Amino acid sequence: MDWVRGEKLGSGSFGTVNLAISRSQSSQIPQLMAVKSCGVSLSDSLMNEKLILDELKDCPEIIRCFGENFTHENGEKLYNVLLEYTSGGSLADKVKNCRDNRLPESEVRRYTKALLKGLNYIHKFGYVHCDIKLQNILMGKNGGVKIADFGLAKRVGREKMGDFGCELRGSPLYMSPEMANRNEQGPPADIWALGCVVAEMVSGASPWRCFGLAELLMRIGVHGEKPEVPSNLSSGGKDFLGKCFVRDPSKRWTAEMLLNHSFVDDQEFDDTVTSKGRRDEDNPSTSPRCPLDFPDCAITSLPSPEYSSKSSSWFNEEANLTTGSKSIPPAERLQGLVSDHQPRWVRSGPDDWLTVR
Repeated sequence: MDWVRGEKLGSGSFGTVNLAISRSQSSQIPQLMAVKSCGVSLSDSLMNEKLILDELKDCPEIIRCFGENFTHENGEKLYNVLLEYTSGGSLADKVKNCRDNRLPESEVRRYTKALLKGLNYIHKFGYVHCDIKLQNILMGKNGGVKIADFGLAKRVGREKMGDFGCELRGSPLYMSPEMANRNEQGPPADIWALGCVVAEMVSGASPWRCFGLAELLMRIGVHGEKPEVPSNLSSGGKDFLGKCFVRDPSKRWTAEMLLNHSFVDDQEFDDTVTSKGRRDEDNPSTSPRCPLDFPDCAITSLPSPEYSSKSSSWFNEEANLTTGSKSIPPAERLQGLVSDHQPRWVRSGPDDWLTVR
């Protein structure tokens, strides 16, 4: 695969991430990708990630992998994995940029359902992600989310993968009791971490107060404490977190079970169905910023104009080609905007409302 390395996007424990611009014209390879790279001598984790992503390639809630290769750059041999590029950043970025660093519960519910679909897929293939957190969830197209960073992922029941040994995997703030106690990490540990993610989206802060690592592990593993459930969460959301924060992993709800919980069971990113993909009543429109923003004023097609030898000009009886609008009397056009139906307008961004005086 022929590609060019672009600007640096970030770095982590197992490599750096850059933009990658494809030189090929293949319809299977996007023009813009992300490339994760590391030195060959340190590439076990990244190779493991690539192998897992190849198996999980058919899940839309998981970041896609487009291939791998080796390059020699600045005197070093690098191993590269080409990944789907998401321009929306991470879910951590979205929470940080929201007002009060909190997401509306309606968004939390939709994101949570998408994450559960991804986790259910991962677990059915016999894997554990081992590092579910806001920073490892990327914002895809149309507001969807995608699970990324499988560098710590492992097969269920496997206590060792590559050179990791039996060291602690993942982030302590998202760690489950069985992980803190017995270094045991199976699918239930991902569910515990998901609960921490949900709590953080709602509250804008970690569900654990600031403790040192040793004290935190003692509170999770020995003292039996659970993450704090946000007080502003609905009763359904609190019940959902209660199912995630069961200390006994054998009694903790699975991703498949949680998909049927009332907190998420009616949430979808794309409810079908009109020619635009969603019912009009389920798809609030952006608040119009001027009269021409109304969809009723848009012209989707016009009859072909004809040439008049008398006036030496092109004309069309059904359309005014100079203005681009149909020749309907203004009063009639305005009447079309008057209705007893209350429109459902939403802001498309924080600064999109205009003050009219």
